[in-house]
Amino acid sequence: MSLAASIRKPAAWRGAGAARGAGRRRGAVVLLLALAYAAGTLVFLLGGRLSGGGAAVEVASSSLHPRRHAAGGHPPSPPQPGSVYRSHLVFERLWPAMRDDATAAASASSLSASSSWRRSMLMTSQYQNSGEPWMPCVNSRLTQSELPPSNGYLMIEANGGLNQQRLSICDAVAVASLLNATIVIPTFHVNSVWRDSSKFGDIFDEDHFMETLREHVRVLKKLPEDVLLRFNHNISSIPNMRTKAYSSAKYYVQKVLPKMLELGVVRIAPFSNRLAQSVPSNMQALRCLVNYHALRFAEPIRTFAEDLVGRMMKKSSLTGGKYVSVHLRFEEDMVAFSCCTYDGGLKEKTEMDNARERSWRGKFRRHGRVINPEANRRDGKCPLTPLEVGMMLRGMGFDNTTSLYVASGKIYNSEKYMAPLRQMFPLLATKDSLALPEELAQFKGHSSRLAALDYTVCVQSKVFVTTQGGNFPHFLMGHRRYLFGGNAKTIKPDKRKLVLSFDDPNIRWDRFKQNMQEILQHSDIKSIAFRKLNDSIYTYPMPDCMCQQDGLR
Repeated sequence: MSLAASIRKPAAWRGAGAARGAGRRRGAVVLLLALAYAAGTLVFLLGGRLSGGGAAVEVASSSLHPRRHAAGGHPPSPPQPGSVYRSHLVFERLWPAMRDDATAAASASSLSASSSWRRSMLMTSQYQNSGEPWMPCVNSRLTQSELPPSNGYLMIEANGGLNQQRLSICDAVAVASLLNATIVIPTFHVNSVWRDSSKFGDIFDEDHFMETLREHVRVLKKLPEDVLLRFNHNISSIPNMRTKAYSSAKYYVQKVLPKMLELGVVRIAPFSNRLAQSVPSNMQALRCLVNYHALRFAEPIRTFAEDLVGRMMKKSSLTGGKYVSVHLRFEEDMVAFSCCTYDGGLKEKTEMDNARERSWRGKFRRHGRVINPEANRRDGKCPLTPLEVGMMLRGMGFDNTTSLYVASGKIYNSEKYMAPLRQMFPLLATKDSLALPEELAQFKGHSSRLAALDYTVCVQSKVFVTTQGGNFPHFLMGHRRYLFGGNAKTIKPDKRKLVLSFDDPNIRWDRFKQNMQEILQHSDIKSIAFRKLNDSIYTYPMPDCMCQQDGLR
């Protein structure tokens, strides 16, 4: 139809057609708006959640998940200070100033300005303590008398890594003493994370253990034949009493002892953290006797570990044989468990998801489980990277002539994260760098034996730095207090304050140093401490196992 013909149509017909066209256009616009709204809602919902086995797991925005604009087009508020990993950017800014600082100190040669850090940080490795020094006095705290007839046998299974095993053994001996039981040398559970098949005698000196405890509790290497016969030589046939965590001494007397008297033997598995922190004084002293005296490492570990200490002291000639040890928890399993994000992008996320699924199948995908990397970082729950440890120590005053011993497992993405730490501390050493491959061969594949080597080198360091919680640093801090008059220098930084400095790419070196030295001072104030009611005696041996007088060394 021609344009002229359409114009000649009746006006009413033309008006009705126009109305119908306008209606169709309005309908299309409404439909498009509805579709856009639905799509926007779907993107918003999916953008902030990750599917987790049918349950949505909220993931806070981070460097791995950039913040998205909220509905309405308004940009979200910026992350709170300390929420995002920017330490690599801070290092890029501060490294020239760090380098210049070290050069200036070196150019001053033997002047007091260049050596003051050594005197304050390493030469004075203990805090000044008023009054007489605290000394071990375990023997005077233990009541000694002839052992009465045994009420039965106690068997326990120690689980976890090296120091969780130590905890279980010490607590088990204390319980055996309380119940007047004969303790059987503990067995070790093969943990899915640690994967170490070592037995007690592979890690600790069994004969020394039994001899040290001879006057305090009976110890056998295995159950007597007649007892085994009653249970068809099957240990698992012995009823397992699953005690609650931190059970009191009263519980063991009222609940466990009657069962022992009935059956002649009691098995408790697992036994980690199964005894309260606060128990009668004789039990506390026995815990210390076991931990600091009876649990001597097996001869192969002990001999080689002492050799490593000698090599580390020789490497530290610039500081009179004194060195700093760092317990670095940046292994893949620790990074995965922390649910923190760093600067590895999608590759890091994929590797961490896979690691979590391998070691903790489904745990992090349970319904209602919230993963919030930003909050974890602000709360100081994220493991420090090697880069962050290096920046912290340089800011505190340790320069590039400091000998640094790093105790750790296999560092996650080691080539990337260890490079800047070595750049800041060229005299860095590990057990792998101090030893030949053939020397370490007998310990490889046994995480507890390797940890024992690290433990020994760290105990003998003049300064110990802990970067993450766990049994290793807690036991080590207690052991160093016990050996060095209660005041061995330990740096335990407040990571909630640390991350604020690591989150500011524009921070100046002088300001950064001031922040680090304030954190060091705060750590120093809290280092000399007495055990409070619910504290662990393995971390705070004063005053239960130490006195301000000469005692058992």
